[in-house]
Amino acid sequence: MIALRKTVAAFGLDLAEVAAPGEPGPGRVTIAVAAAGICGSDVHAYEWTPGYAFMAQALPVTLGHEFAGTVRAVGAGVADLAPGDRVTCWPTITCGACEDCRAGRPQGCAARTIIGLHADGGFAETVTVPAANCRPLPPGLPLDVAALTEPLGVAVNAVDVAEVRPGDRVVVLGPGPIGLGIAFVAQERGARVLLAGLDDELRLATARAIGIAQAVDLRGESLEAAVARVFGGPADRVIEATGVARSVTDGLAALRSGGILVVAGIHSGPLSLDLTGFVRSKKQIRAAHDTTAPALDEAIRLLAAHAETLSRLITHRRPLSDGVAAFELARSRRAVKVLLVPDQPDADDPTVSRTRTRA
Repeated sequence: MIALRKTVAAFGLDLAEVAAPGEPGPGRVTIAVAAAGICGSDVHAYEWTPGYAFMAQALPVTLGHEFAGTVRAVGAGVADLAPGDRVTCWPTITCGACEDCRAGRPQGCAARTIIGLHADGGFAETVTVPAANCRPLPPGLPLDVAALTEPLGVAVNAVDVAEVRPGDRVVVLGPGPIGLGIAFVAQERGARVLLAGLDDELRLATARAIGIAQAVDLRGESLEAAVARVFGGPADRVIEATGVARSVTDGLAALRSGGILVVAGIHSGPLSLDLTGFVRSKKQIRAAHDTTAPALDEAIRLLAAHAETLSRLITHRRPLSDGVAAFELARSRRAVKVLLVPDQPDADDPTVSRTRTRA
């Protein structure tokens, strides 16, 4: 079968022929992948940006941690899944034995690994994963839309960390897939939302298409001015999803005294912060990374309830064999979410949506 793999600790990916997985071992399942999304983390791995050297010891590895598909085979001891079941996957594998795992904080597991970064992932025809990481999908949720579960779960977790409440004035920085998801979730919880980008018209148009009315491009005004214009005062919450360290400073300037700023982006550079001013303003900075089991469950519920709306986040679908070109598209500002799909998907499969995508 073909797979899109990171083979060397340098820029690039390889489309390779690899052996199909054999029968899954105990506690594991093999999934026929129906759709897999290209994440910003995948792009960082492709570019080999700072912060991804941890992958070197895992190479060669098949990328892809945002995927959904159909169970093809189950290993010994798997009782709650069967061939034919439609599933998505939480890609974080924890040790189950450390203090954090025993305390019910798996996201704090120091030994955790990620399917698609440390172990072979979903940019392949099939993938074998722990059954415990699989989540069954509700009937009627298209498999390609279900591939949005992991990034939407990350967005739900960021909103949870920010403690967003109904009526809060929430600024979301960065209209990429995670920022769009954050804005959607915060608005669903009753917050007033301003989503800000910079020279991001396609993505801001996508925001409006999913119901985020206040989606602004900061080419013509500062963030503080936009916040004052839309909210009439500073924000209660700012959630950063840009990956640009300066946006954290800009976000703090737009935040009220005692407000909360959540950093959800992955940054390759350091942050310079006026600590005295920060302390006197009594503002808080929190980090949100990965997701949690409750957040992942909420993401599935949101996708099931709003499948048509959230499918608009998928702007491009490309065959797996065009994976390298798809990564170049994902690096550009000409796409929101790019999905890789099998080269010959079943045209009669009712579990794959028929939403038109941009060429």
